[in-house]
Amino acid sequence: MAAQEPSPPSSMENNKPGFPKKILANKLEDKHLCNCCQNILRRPFQAQCGHRFCSYCFNRTVGSGPQKCNACIKEDIFEEPTSILKPGCAFPDNAARREVENLPAVCVNEGCAWKGSIKDYELSHEGKCEFMILSCPLCKELIRFNEQERHNERVCPERTLNCKYCKEPFHFKNIKAHDEICPKYPMICEGCAKKKIPREKYVDHIKFCSKFRTPCRYHVVGCDMLVEKEKIHDHERACAHEHLNLLLHFIMGMKVSLEGLQPQSLELAGHKAHELHQALRDLEARVSQLSAIPVQGVPSSSSSSCAVAPPPPLPTSFTPLPSSVGAALELQLHSEKTKVADLGRRCQDLEVKAGTFEDVVCVLNREVERFATTMEASNRQHRLDQDKIEALSNKVRQLERQVGVKDLTVAEMEGRLREMSATTFDGVFIWRISDITKKRQDAIAGRAPAMFSPAFYTSKYGYKMCLRIYLNGDGTGRGTHLSLFFVVMRGMSDALLKWPFNQKVTLMLLDQSNREHIIDAFRPDITSSSFQRPVSEMNIASGCPLFCPLSKLEGKNSYIRDDTIFIKAIVDLTGL
Repeated sequence: MAAQEPSPPSSMENNKPGFPKKILANKLEDKHLCNCCQNILRRPFQAQCGHRFCSYCFNRTVGSGPQKCNACIKEDIFEEPTSILKPGCAFPDNAARREVENLPAVCVNEGCAWKGSIKDYELSHEGKCEFMILSCPLCKELIRFNEQERHNERVCPERTLNCKYCKEPFHFKNIKAHDEICPKYPMICEGCAKKKIPREKYVDHIKFCSKFRTPCRYHVVGCDMLVEKEKIHDHERACAHEHLNLLLHFIMGMKVSLEGLQPQSLELAGHKAHELHQALRDLEARVSQLSAIPVQGVPSSSSSSCAVAPPPPLPTSFTPLPSSVGAALELQLHSEKTKVADLGRRCQDLEVKAGTFEDVVCVLNREVERFATTMEASNRQHRLDQDKIEALSNKVRQLERQVGVKDLTVAEMEGRLREMSATTFDGVFIWRISDITKKRQDAIAGRAPAMFSPAFYTSKYGYKMCLRIYLNGDGTGRGTHLSLFFVVMRGMSDALLKWPFNQKVTLMLLDQSNREHIIDAFRPDITSSSFQRPVSEMNIASGCPLFCPLSKLEGKNSYIRDDTIFIKAIVDLTGL
């Protein structure tokens, strides 16, 4: 038995035509082309005539039955049965397949720099290139492959979303329309400002919301105010006068309208009655004329021998009326009488209503007068309350001024207390200066170039003194040294002391490791005004402009710890 000839596979991997010619990096050869689709062979099969086809193209060609090979016809080598293509007459050309798959290829998508073989292109790049242009199946817009997910989720106008409130699906282009009807859409109450109220519960909410603004009950007569529900009674009390005026104008307008209609109705009824009365008189005249004519051929009640008198002649203007006309006139008369009676009843009803409205207007006038009296009393009380409020406000302002004075006094006393707590009475004073970095920056910027220490004394009734420091230097030490000065101040016991001040003064910048203090000492120049008895709050400072180089205070040092330095002053008490 002859072996069965192989046929092309029909799996899903063979459902594509040949590769596009543009992907080939080298020169294209005809032997690499499919004789059906004219593209580069994909899964090549060779027919018994020798021509090659893509597996997909061959299956599609012979799917409807045996076909003639177009390539054989074109090359003029057609012969039967060799050139007849039919299932089972072709076999996989693996040699041609390996040759095609090893050809160099490039990506044809704009912006993509991929390179490799056709085999690599088919396995890892075809249909997966990030720069491939696709058509969105919903909006038909052309997009790149790498933007497909973003487009489907965020950009496509035809994409379907699920409402985050009611979870119902809708098209993105209808998002505003859906928000207008979504039963779960969060609403904000215009009254109480409560948020996230579902639309389906919003109507129930505003029914009971005391802050929701509703039209005044008198809007039908002209009040256009929108009032919160909880304040509707306050509004009606406050605007009762205006409401009564609006109601009065409304009723008076109705009365004028009714008065305008009443004469017109009465006049119309009068015209109708006059016409009916005239018709009735005409009818009665004609009936009387008819009754006066005797019937011809009937003998008289007198003697038969008497001659029959001839009938009187009919008036020239009278024409006998048939009986049907009289019946019609009676019906018309009855109808018109009914209409007149109806109009009379309506006029009476209108007069009753007008009287009722007049009574209402009288009541309203009395209410207006009563309200005006109440308003006048309220205004008088309001003026009295305003006078009381003004008097109380004046008293509050007076008390505030007194409190301000007290605060200043307390602050001054607290300052003195702090000064006294830091004061010494033995001629030895240690001055702690914190936040030294910030204070030095202020000194460099010129905002606070100098600082004064609290006062200290040689004894309880002795000399009063203080220190003055320039953290960025002063005079010859500006910008290079820390300058430290001694100041003699005016004290309460200066009259008991010996002048000029002549005690030795020692100034120290303490090493917080207790190893090397910076020390400078001087004895006062008794001829200097700095050491005479003070005539103002303090004398001119005297001391050491080049007390300590700033370079010693930079970097890591033992004079500054925790951003704090300590200055010590010692006044020699010998001879006091």
